[in-house]
Amino acid sequence: MSRKIEKILIANRSEIAVRVINACQSLGIKSVAVYSDADKNAKHKMLADEAIYIGEATPQKSYLDIEKIINAAKETNADAIHPGYGFLAENPQFAIRCSEENIIFIGPSPEAINLLGNKVESRIKMEDAGIPLIPGMKKSETDITIYKKAADECGYPVMVKAAAGGGGKGMRVVHKAEDLKDAVESAKREAKNAFNDDTVYLEKFIVNPRHIEFQILADTHGNTIHLFERECSIQRRHQKIIEETPSVAMTDELRQKMGADAVRVAQAANYVNAGTVEFLLDETGHYYFLEMNTRIQVEHPITEMVTSTDLVVEQIRIAQGESIEHLKNCKQSGHAIECRIYAEDGENNFMPSIGEILHYTEPSGPGVRVDSGVQKGTDVTVDYDPIMAKLIVHAPSREIAISKMIRALHQFKILGVKTSKKFMVDILTHDQFIAGNTFTDFIEKYMNDRNDYIDEFKELAVATAAVCSSQTTQTTTSNSKENNIPTPWKTLGAIQIGDSIHE
Repeated sequence: MSRKIEKILIANRSEIAVRVINACQSLGIKSVAVYSDADKNAKHKMLADEAIYIGEATPQKSYLDIEKIINAAKETNADAIHPGYGFLAENPQFAIRCSEENIIFIGPSPEAINLLGNKVESRIKMEDAGIPLIPGMKKSETDITIYKKAADECGYPVMVKAAAGGGGKGMRVVHKAEDLKDAVESAKREAKNAFNDDTVYLEKFIVNPRHIEFQILADTHGNTIHLFERECSIQRRHQKIIEETPSVAMTDELRQKMGADAVRVAQAANYVNAGTVEFLLDETGHYYFLEMNTRIQVEHPITEMVTSTDLVVEQIRIAQGESIEHLKNCKQSGHAIECRIYAEDGENNFMPSIGEILHYTEPSGPGVRVDSGVQKGTDVTVDYDPIMAKLIVHAPSREIAISKMIRALHQFKILGVKTSKKFMVDILTHDQFIAGNTFTDFIEKYMNDRNDYIDEFKELAVATAAVCSSQTTQTTTSNSKENNIPTPWKTLGAIQIGDSIHE
C-alpha cells in the first residue's frame, strides 16, 4: 500500500542526519531534526526545516529514548521517521512504536529486525535457507563442556561471539582449549554490559579473511536486488575504517554467486527496505554468512558513487510503497573508497579527542565527496561516537582512487581536535594495501610499527592562515611590546600537527 510521505523526522544526529536531510530536500520532503544538549549548535539542527529538543547529552536521555522521539514526531506532525544508523536504527521496539502511532518507519519490519539482530536465530534461519555458514554452534548454551566439544569439532582457533549487538563487543578469539572457559565468561560479561543480553555462541575463527558485504534493496512489490559488494576489511578493533568497491578479490563468477546468496538471505527474512548482508571470504575463495545489518550502512556512499544511486532516497521511496524495478539493471562504474574521519588521538591508543573545531576546510574537486556532521565552531564531545565526517572519492580505477584519496586527505583541514587523517594516509600508502592484500588483520600486521613523520611546514602554514583569517585585526601602538601580541599558537590553543599535539 502506497502512502506519500510529507515530513520525515530524523531520529539521529551528525553526518547521517545531514545525509538524510539532503535526501529529503531532493524529494521535496520536509525534515525535522532532533537534538540534545550537546547538539544545540549542531550542523544537522541548523539544516533541517524544523528542530526539536529531546533532552540531555546522555544518549539514554535523548537519542535512545523511544518515547521522546515518538513524541517529537507527533508534536511536529511528522508522518515518517528515518533512524539512520546506530541508536534506535535496529531496535524492533522502536519500529513497533512507530507502527502503533501510524508513523512510517523507514526501514524493515520489526520481525525482520528481531530475527536478523540475533546472530544465533539468524544462523538457524540461514542454514534452513541453504546459505553457507561458518562451522559452529547452532545456539547458545550454559554448559562449558558443550562449548569445548564444539571447539574441538571446529578446530582452534575459535571465536566466542555475542548473539546480540555488534561493533566488536562480546567477541573473543581463542587459540587453545585452556583459554576457552575464561573467554566465554568474559564475553558473557561484556555482552551483558553492552546489550543487556549475555547470550554467546561459538564458531570457527576464519584466519586471514576478507570482510565482504553486499548492499541489498527490497520493496513491497516482491523485488529484491543487490547493488554489488563493498570490501570492509581494513578494521581496527572490529570497527571498519576504510571501505572500497569493487573488491580486488572478486571475480565475476564469485560476485554473481555471493550476490545471489545475499538476495536469498534477505528473502529468507522477508526483508523490505535497505540492508547489508555481510560475509567472510577466506583465502581459498570460500565464503560464509556473517550477519545482516538492518539499516543503512556508514559506508553506503561508495555504493552510491559506483552505481549513481541515492540509497537514502530509495529507502524513502520504498517506505512510500514505490518499486525498485528501475534498479534491476544497475551497473558498477569505476572505483570508490571511503575513509572515516574520527576525532581521536593516534598517539594515545586512538582515544577520543574532544574540543571545539577551530578551523574546518573540506577537500573538493571531481569525484570527491564529504559527508560531514561538523563545521567550524562545532564542539566535539565524549558523549557520542567520534566520527566527524566521511571522505569519499570516485575514480576510473583503484590506483587513481587511492591517489585521489591521499590528496583529498591532505587537503582536509581540521584544527582544534586531533584526527585520524594521518593514520589513513599511512594505510593507503602501504605497499600491501596498494597491492590489494587487504585482510581483516591488516592493521595489526602492518601498522603497529608505523613511523609518525610530521610535515610541520605544511601544517603550520595552514594553522597560521586559519588564525589570520579568523581573527579580528587589532591595531597596536608603536610602543607595543612584541611579547604582548598573541601568537597564533596562543590564539588557537591545542592544535594538531600531523599526529602530534602542540600548545
